[in-house]
Amino acid sequence: MTLLVEQQALIMSVQDDGRAGFLRFGLPESGPMDWWACRAANRLVDNAPDFAELEIGFSSAGFRIEKDSIFAVCGAGFRVFLNDKKLPLWMTFLARKGDRLFLEKCPGGSWVYLAVSGGFKSDSWMGSRSVYPKAGLGRLVVEGDRMPFAEAAVESRRLAGRSCSKANQPAYAEDVLIRVIPGPHYARFTPESKMAFWNRPYSITSRSDRMGYRLEGTKLSCQKGSDLISQGMVLGEIQVPPDGQPIVMMPDHPTTGGYPSIGVICRADLPLIAQAQPGLSSVQFELINVNDAQMKLSDALYRIDRLEKPEEEQWMNF
Repeated sequence: MTLLVEQQALIMSVQDDGRAGFLRFGLPESGPMDWWACRAANRLVDNAPDFAELEIGFSSAGFRIEKDSIFAVCGAGFRVFLNDKKLPLWMTFLARKGDRLFLEKCPGGSWVYLAVSGGFKSDSWMGSRSVYPKAGLGRLVVEGDRMPFAEAAVESRRLAGRSCSKANQPAYAEDVLIRVIPGPHYARFTPESKMAFWNRPYSITSRSDRMGYRLEGTKLSCQKGSDLISQGMVLGEIQVPPDGQPIVMMPDHPTTGGYPSIGVICRADLPLIAQAQPGLSSVQFELINVNDAQMKLSDALYRIDRLEKPEEEQWMNF
């Protein structure tokens, strides 16, 4: 059972929930840019959270369905069409053999996740199917590829029409407020830099990718310089190089770095900055403590499981 790629996106790859346990060997987690949308898509088609999906970013993509199955598309900045019929994002639908699925890029976000009941089957490296081309772990998906997927474990047509309501999705917006836990080098920054970081917006530059989002705004500076002995880095960490412009570490981030860390983004807010659009969106930061960040994550996981089941017939019989 396969999905034929008829039009490739600018960035399109197989991703699951990431490759844990290898940061100490210089290998990042990889996994989805927007973990919330990725997990919700799997939930909608009754997959386990670690099942592989297609991550599509920055431009449109088209597919031909080669086997009847149940799909879901979650994320922001795209419209979904099945045989020219527009379907909602964040909803489960049945597609039949020969159908054409088109994901059209539009304003409002950068990434979507295509999940199929049973999950996509591809090569696995160190316990994960997440592609990381910089280390030779797979490649981007291109036109003409056939993406195999597994038979669903149970009858899945009953899932058609399930959806995740707007209230239970991330609060995507063009201008977003991102909560940040102060980082290990927060005290090194000047009082003026701290004030600017919390009170002035930053824009996302076009030099942003799955490795890191480069921000542009008020220059930040340290009282004791910006060079440190290299140390480990984590997803969502905000490093500040000598030019004073912050860089947010994304899933393919370097595992070590020698610039001061002013903070780490609350995991529940990572989808918001991931979906912010280079050259269009502005980002502003707000202080949060560890306990509140953990509560925000727990709430996000709870909301992913709150699915609704409206009129299923229209999504099964067209």
